[in-house]
Amino acid sequence: MARYLSEPDHTHGTPLRTGILLVNLGTPDAPEKSALRRYLAQFLSDPRVVEIPRFLWWLILHGFVLTTRPARSARKYASIWTPQGSPLRVNTELQRTGLAERLLQRVPSPTAVSHAMRYGQPSIADGIAELKALHCDRILMLPLYPQYAASTTASSMDALFDALRQYRNVPAIRIVRHYHDHPAYIRALQSTVENYWEQHGRPEKLVMSFHGVPRRTLELGDPYHCECHKTGRLLAEALGLQPEQYVVSFQSLFGRAEWIKPYTEPLVRQLAREGTSNVHVVCPGFPADCLETLEEIGMEVKAAFFSEGGREYHYIPALNDDPVWLDALTEIALDHLGGWITPHWSEQSSRLESEMTRKRAMATGASR
Repeated sequence: MARYLSEPDHTHGTPLRTGILLVNLGTPDAPEKSALRRYLAQFLSDPRVVEIPRFLWWLILHGFVLTTRPARSARKYASIWTPQGSPLRVNTELQRTGLAERLLQRVPSPTAVSHAMRYGQPSIADGIAELKALHCDRILMLPLYPQYAASTTASSMDALFDALRQYRNVPAIRIVRHYHDHPAYIRALQSTVENYWEQHGRPEKLVMSFHGVPRRTLELGDPYHCECHKTGRLLAEALGLQPEQYVVSFQSLFGRAEWIKPYTEPLVRQLAREGTSNVHVVCPGFPADCLETLEEIGMEVKAAFFSEGGREYHYIPALNDDPVWLDALTEIALDHLGGWITPHWSEQSSRLESEMTRKRAMATGASR
């Protein structure tokens, strides 16, 4: 058995491309118990996600979590599933298409865009294989996590380098670590919120809900908590909000350990009990709508707010395929492609160079 995967067919003089790999967290293949069990087993087996002794966690995961959680999660996914499939996958594919179209318009040299999921399909290894098959010798990984966290960004880096270990001819790699304070990202968030407010009016309180992480990760040096708050502050400033008009919170708790606070659902309940009748929730850390935004925020937290006497509640949709966001995503990618793309590239000069390369190779004994 070969130590490395076979390289794509190559002909001397073939033009090389710059590849961009969009990476999202992941989604099950179907809103079914068996699919959720596979997905959760992969997700929750990642030591970046659950940082407790492996043997103890293995017993908990296989003895309890994977016997009880898949059926419950499947019902939740079924409530937001679309005819096209998982909203996260559909929106990520739209973002891939939008980014590819914009790069084609703005970058003269050849590029290719693929997408992958950290957990589920298509995998990061699949994305790398697709880009290598398109003759990409330089790959930029652009995670769809604006704020860096070890459990998302670093985990995706782990999977990327695991995939690259399978190749003999490894491409050059760059990684977008974060863009939580990138002006184009903040403008896209601002545009989304303001457009929504034009149609539905402004709330008494804007809740900016980010995915939660265990508090212990903050104490150990993970910058995620700080980057979420910076995003929240910059968005509030862009919207012209005063400190009392918005609040940053954290959702999607798992397990019994303390997570970073305040928790979104208890916060929204408290707002209703204190007399806040109109709340809007936006999720700046989720560029694509998914279970955590559509079901948890759009349904569960909404029900909690109404149960405590709240009267008007709105979830502001994620960036998805909004043209302003796709423009921002392109700007973020271009910021990290310096030196890999050139405004002086032309197809004619590329063909001439390729032909000269092929002739030189043939002169030295190459077969093609």
